[in-house]
Amino acid sequence: MSAGTYAPAPGAAPLPRMIAAQAALETKMLLRNGEQLLLTVVIPTLLLVLFSSVDIVDTGSGEAIDFLAPGILALAVMSTAFTGQAIATGFERRYGVLKRLGASPLPRWALMTAKTLSVLVTEVLQVVLLTVIAFALGWSPHGNPLAVLLLLVLGTAAFSGLGLLMAGTLKAEATLAAANLVFLLLLVGGGVIVPLDKFPDAAQSVLGLLPISALSDGLRDVLQHGASMPWGDLGVLAVWAVVGLGAAGRFFRWE
Repeated sequence: MSAGTYAPAPGAAPLPRMIAAQAALETKMLLRNGEQLLLTVVIPTLLLVLFSSVDIVDTGSGEAIDFLAPGILALAVMSTAFTGQAIATGFERRYGVLKRLGASPLPRWALMTAKTLSVLVTEVLQVVLLTVIAFALGWSPHGNPLAVLLLLVLGTAAFSGLGLLMAGTLKAEATLAAANLVFLLLLVGGGVIVPLDKFPDAAQSVLGLLPISALSDGLRDVLQHGASMPWGDLGVLAVWAVVGLGAAGRFFRWE
């Protein structure tokens, strides 16, 4: 008796196809989550429109939108790569979703790759939406597109590492509270809508080393002031990316 022929052949799909499928699933789940949309789309959009239309904060010389737009882009990256990813991953870990996915044919590193791709897709949608709104409000950006891309990529890596570290070490409820608290604190003290020079000199030196400050200031230097390559801010983000991703890889607990 000859062995039967099965079509399609049993077995795992090719790895790139598995990663793409998981990334698409992660993106759909994120876009269908009302709380995630509030963090990633609604809050940045409202802040951009409100603070550029109403003279609430002194943003210095020039149009308010020229100062605010780069900061809001940085906030969008943080909301997706850090806050949203930390909360979602934390509850997936609590409910055993990560443990089950870790036992599937999809390797654990490929699962994290799919999550990263999902974050990048969401950020592209955020950047496009916020840029269109900023243009409608009179924004006139200029500068080196490559520098902007490097800042966004390094910022994503830095915040992703910190978000995964938090989600992989704290309980889900603690992650929820801590991620939202950090989001609010960095919104106020990270140079997003309030210039860092409004803070005391001692605080400025500390706040300037935060990833959100480096990202917002770097984007502002390029898009508002026309800097070619903000090496200092890129260096700060690179350090945070290495430390965050390294610590997440070392201490992340799947159960």
